[in-house]
Amino acid sequence: MTMRVVLAEDSMLLREGLVRLLEEAGATVVAAVGDGTALVEVVAEHGPEVAVVDVRMPPSFTDEGLRAALEIRRQHPGVGILVLSQYVEESYATDLLEAGGGVGYLLKDRVSKLADLSDALSRVAAGGTVLDPEVVSALLTRRRRRDPLAELSPREREVLELMAQGRTNTAIGRLMVITQGAVEKHISSIFTKLGLPPSSDDHRRVMAVLAWLES
Repeated sequence: MTMRVVLAEDSMLLREGLVRLLEEAGATVVAAVGDGTALVEVVAEHGPEVAVVDVRMPPSFTDEGLRAALEIRRQHPGVGILVLSQYVEESYATDLLEAGGGVGYLLKDRVSKLADLSDALSRVAAGGTVLDPEVVSALLTRRRRRDPLAELSPREREVLELMAQGRTNTAIGRLMVITQGAVEKHISSIFTKLGLPPSSDDHRRVMAVLAWLES
């Protein structure tokens, strides 16, 4: 079954380009609109698997897209949300992630890579969490400014960053070129040092990491 997507982007040129990219990534764009209000309406009308939305849209070009995304989550909790942004906006990412699973936050430069976009859509539609690596890095950096996390080793920080991106243990092992057992050992140590209970559930694990980042 083809994934149905609705898109909100105020720039007509970018909107048309994103429609093409989304369709090349294997999705069917059932509606493409230019503001947050229209996005909420087309989600109610079409019931898509994922809503893709730009953060900044009319009239103030601040957080209209984010507010529309949160309203969609309130009205239609089963719809995945993939937010796009030109820049890393840490507070917006945090607000979105606090809404629960099935959410993603990517920089627009990232969506030009079809493999990354297709993977993000699939993971968000399945209830997973997708974070742009630059967003995760910014959150980790901000946290380190408040707390150097002296107890975590560099290897554990690398694992933690990949966990915050929503990566599975298998993916972490592949990316770091270490065994599954080593990944599990690092994760167990991370949770112990941070006082967070380990969990086999990916979404709860990511949310626990993000809660720690923002505590």
